[in-house]
Amino acid sequence: MIKNALVIATNHSHVKKENIDPTGLWLSELTHFYDEFEQAGYHIDVVSPKGGEIPIDKRSLGFFVLDKATKSRYQDSAFMSQLAYSKSLSEIDWKLYDIVYVAGGHGAMWDLVDNKELQTIISKMFEAGKVVSAVCHGVAALQNVKLSNGDYLIKGKKGTGFPYFDETIAGAKSFVPYNLEKVLRSRGMSFSKALFPLAGHSVVDGKLITGQNPNSTVQTVQKALEMLHENR
Repeated sequence: MIKNALVIATNHSHVKKENIDPTGLWLSELTHFYDEFEQAGYHIDVVSPKGGEIPIDKRSLGFFVLDKATKSRYQDSAFMSQLAYSKSLSEIDWKLYDIVYVAGGHGAMWDLVDNKELQTIISKMFEAGKVVSAVCHGVAALQNVKLSNGDYLIKGKKGTGFPYFDETIAGAKSFVPYNLEKVLRSRGMSFSKALFPLAGHSVVDGKLITGQNPNSTVQTVQKALEMLHENR
């Protein structure tokens, strides 16, 4: 039986209209998912709202954050071509996938938030009993998703995402378009975070699995795999 995973990433490449302060995808949040799911035998489709280029946040390529596994993927032209020529949301059929996973990077705070097509895909997959997972700023994609009963998907759910306090440590508080933690709480999420800033933290609430930051990606992905294996 073919196992399929859907990965969503941003097309948004800047934080100001003048096209300065480039942003995009935090690369390890995609590569660690890819590594774990590929090893587990999944076919993986990397998709973005418009299709085409998925920009990489250059900060995710820094010496202290670019781990060996992610560097290997970054140097793999075949892998990186999937980010240069990603499929668009309109090209995929959500029914074919066992999981939808949203990778982060500050770019996700822009184009993954109000995209109706993405909201429909996430809502339908969740209501069909499929796993919905997101990490870091990728959790922003969940904030406006509503279920068929009109409730926010995250209402009454335990979860996490990138805390507002940590934006200061990341040097991003001056340019983030809103307080993600505050929005998630306002939508009814029971938001939790690690005791120490930037420490790993992931939360499972039924088929919803979220991670706090890049350091949470592996444990979040592994929990998603465990959930999928339990339901086979």
